[in-house]
Amino acid sequence: MQFSVNTNRIDPYKNFKFRVSWDGQVVAGVSKVSALKRTTEVVSHREGGDISTPRHSPASSKFDPITLERGITFAPEFEAWANLVYSTEGDGAVSLANFRKDISIEMLNLQGTVVKRYNVFRCWVSEYTALPELDANANANAFEMIVVQNEGFERDADVTEVAET
Repeated sequence: MQFSVNTNRIDPYKNFKFRVSWDGQVVAGVSKVSALKRTTEVVSHREGGDISTPRHSPASSKFDPITLERGITFAPEFEAWANLVYSTEGDGAVSLANFRKDISIEMLNLQGTVVKRYNVFRCWVSEYTALPELDANANANAFEMIVVQNEGFERDADVTEVAET
């Protein structure tokens, strides 16, 4: 059974309703979030008397960077966070105390109810695109982007399936 509370539901959740927050605030205008991905390295080994097929065991895990995009507005969150790891005034102006943040990514159902929440830990901005390529012949929105390094994520078990109406 795919859904324990909404037993008649057969459709998985859509990927276009979500929220991103940090510092206790929902970040306005985020239109795209890359996948949350963890990769665990494999250690292969075999003993001298084993058959020719090696055994495998898990080693260290790593977490892929997360890319966040949003249309350019006057909202300062992306730039302000990116500027905590770089300053035109030199390294002395970088904020060593505040550049890491925990973020939350929430997936919503079509009614706007949170159905999944992932907490992502010790994030910091490693890449910032303040202005995209500009093209006078294009017909598109301008997007700013940050790439966020992180040290892991976990699903918030307090978010459970609720009855849909």
